[in-house]
Amino acid sequence: MQPVSQHPSDNQFKGVFAGCGMAFLGIALMSAVVNILYLTGSLFMMEVYDRVLPSRSLPTLAALLGLVVVLYLFQGLFDALRGRLLVRIADRLDQALSPCIFDAMLGLQLSMPMTARQAQPLRDLETVRSFLAGSGPTALFDLPWLPFYIAICFAFHFWLGVTVLIGATILAGVTLLTELASRNPVAEASRHSARRSRLAESGRRNAEVIAVMGMGPRLQRRWMEENRNFAVAQRRASDVSSGFGVTSKVLRMVLQSGILAVGAWLVINEQATPGVIIAGSILSARALAPVDLALANWKGFVAARQSRARLQKMLVMLPPAARRLDLPAPKAALNAERISVVPPEAKEAVLQDVSFNLEAGTGLGIIGPSGSGKSSLARVLVGLWRPARGTLRLDGATLDQWPVEAMARHIGFMPQAIELMDGTVAENIASFDPAARAEDVIEAARAARVHDLIVGLPEGYSTEVGEHGRQLSAGQKQRVALARALYGRPFLVILDEPNSNLDAEGEDALTSAILGVRERGGIVVVIAHRPSALLAVDKVLMLLAGRQQAFGPKEEVLSKVLRQTGALKVVQNAEAANA
Repeated sequence: MQPVSQHPSDNQFKGVFAGCGMAFLGIALMSAVVNILYLTGSLFMMEVYDRVLPSRSLPTLAALLGLVVVLYLFQGLFDALRGRLLVRIADRLDQALSPCIFDAMLGLQLSMPMTARQAQPLRDLETVRSFLAGSGPTALFDLPWLPFYIAICFAFHFWLGVTVLIGATILAGVTLLTELASRNPVAEASRHSARRSRLAESGRRNAEVIAVMGMGPRLQRRWMEENRNFAVAQRRASDVSSGFGVTSKVLRMVLQSGILAVGAWLVINEQATPGVIIAGSILSARALAPVDLALANWKGFVAARQSRARLQKMLVMLPPAARRLDLPAPKAALNAERISVVPPEAKEAVLQDVSFNLEAGTGLGIIGPSGSGKSSLARVLVGLWRPARGTLRLDGATLDQWPVEAMARHIGFMPQAIELMDGTVAENIASFDPAARAEDVIEAARAARVHDLIVGLPEGYSTEVGEHGRQLSAGQKQRVALARALYGRPFLVILDEPNSNLDAEGEDALTSAILGVRERGGIVVVIAHRPSALLAVDKVLMLLAGRQQAFGPKEEVLSKVLRQTGALKVVQNAEAANA
């Protein structure tokens, strides 16, 4: 079963933004209105200096002031509206992409585990969402109005326009240098942040082993090294961003003083009025404000762009799941034909030419030394990995012919490493199925003989377990996981090392559960190291170094294994005696 995204991958961002086209158009129109209204202050000052003061007309001043207040209120209204629209676009992006990114995270962990360790998709999505909801996009919408303000300055006077144009060109160069200089430091800081987070999470999950084995000081040194690397990279990125930001601010102040000086020169030469000086100074400051704001948000813009690229790359890695016809529930046989398996991101096969046929009511035990490929075969049988060669068929159909959710109803899986999710015992047994019926949950618990254990917990089936709930013992987790594998009466049940943490009572329950599946016409596959797990199976498959050594009735295969083991011991004893 490949839990890949059910949504188109390559066009996710385009689709979300295309659906917000009218909202972006509205933001652009409101930005136009806001930027036109930004002329209010400069025009008001020009009118005061050129009309009100010479005429000493208080009614004119009052009328102008009232008009200015109304215009400022509209300016604030439209500015607030575009900010609210950007926040809602960010929320739409988050709501639209979160499901497929979550699915893609799971799919990558299965199909590309090494790559998935380096991914931080949820953090990347939050980075993009935060940037959209912040002041960065506002600056980008305001930047195209820079030529408009420069044109107004030219309308005031040619040399005022030239001064503002020179300043805008210099600030644009500073913006370009900021982009070029900050790209690598921001990317490096992001990489070190991901490494630091992985190390912290690994330490948290293995705190007991770290404490007992004395690994704390050594891991602390590794943590400090990663933390220093992150701090250095973050400092470099901040230095670049703040350095260019300060440069831009200084240039803006110099430009404003330059505008005043040019305006004063024009007034002295009687080429402009005093009002033009003030209006030109205010207008030039407003013209260059988006550039300054863009520089202040450039670090976030670069981080959001890199996060967006990583998210798109991750979504493209996993193709969308094809629509499948829901086939009839399997009830006859499981057939493996010359299966060879290459693990994800590996080059060499760990299983080669494994073949067997199992009919309904059969129990198969898979044995072999560590590293022989038993767990790899289990992953193929449940559909997590696909065979590199050969076919696996359930009632004649390969596993990928079923829809993912339908296939999950027909296969029960108990992995070697047991983890219960945060939730109640009942939710874990039902695999968090919102439509689960209480009688089905209890039936699975009884089949695993864990019902009495569960009702003995403080809140019974409603007891919270998982990382933030009640801590169950390894054996209790294994028995709850067995009930989860049996929930819904699946046709094929795969149990990987199901008795590794069980006591005698738990092993009796396991044997009973295996027999129960066989009696109702299901197929059970048990990967085992301890012989007690094979009590309820009737067939055995032996693997050695990834190759099938024997397959057949349990007594026949086990006797063959014992003969081979005995012969090997004789040879080893003879070699020891000769030595």
